[in-house]
Amino acid sequence: MRNQIEYCVSGNYALFSDPIARMGGEKFSYMLPTYQALKGITESIYWKPSIMWVVDEVRVIRPIRTESKNIRPISYVAPKNTLSVYTYLADVSYQVRAHFIFNENRREDLGQDFNEHKHHNISKRMVEKGGRRDVFLGTRECQGYVEPCTFGEGEGYYDGYGELEFGVMFHGFDYPDETGHDILAARFWRPKMVNGVVQFLPPEEIPDEMKREIRPMKAKKFGKELHNFSGLEENVLQQEFAGEGGGTNELDAEIM
Repeated sequence: MRNQIEYCVSGNYALFSDPIARMGGEKFSYMLPTYQALKGITESIYWKPSIMWVVDEVRVIRPIRTESKNIRPISYVAPKNTLSVYTYLADVSYQVRAHFIFNENRREDLGQDFNEHKHHNISKRMVEKGGRRDVFLGTRECQGYVEPCTFGEGEGYYDGYGELEFGVMFHGFDYPDETGHDILAARFWRPKMVNGVVQFLPPEEIPDEMKREIRPMKAKKFGKELHNFSGLEENVLQQEFAGEGGGTNELDAEIM
């Protein structure tokens, strides 16, 4: 697919928790990474407010195993921290395929950054570098590591396994800067894994009965006049564009 990247993300532990369990107490991970978690990982690899990442599918490489740990989370009401049991996924590895589209709600203020060629080449380069920001598998204590791959290559534990269903799961959030509506909403769906691969429904295809409004929210504004967006003038990007010997290659020169 156009503007698509493929990468493998792995780690010792992952915690893709149900939003209901995020209020405190015991936390138990979903058996699969959520769409929102994979979107966040992809945005950690490369993101700009002018683009939106769409996660197409994920392939589970290693067997689904859980491991419980005793955790002392910070208590904001009790004088001492309390003991909780968190259940993590252990020794995880996923192949991910995603592509980006332009955020049409940003065209008015960020239209000058709607450069498909630029974003695709930088994102592919960032996959090779392991991402621009730290990668977490659902929660901050679960460090993830990104490397390039070809989706579907290599042996997976669930190859030829057949179909597995996981009931109702959290899909992701509808943010006002992506939907154009001043409301934060949550999406839910019923994933099905076929031979280790889960194909995600795009956010716009989730039926309304599987969405819940959470609270009013305003979209953040970006722009050079607001001093929070620099585009190609960002120093780090200029360094990334520079090829060996300090020059720029033909592809990057065309972008600039």
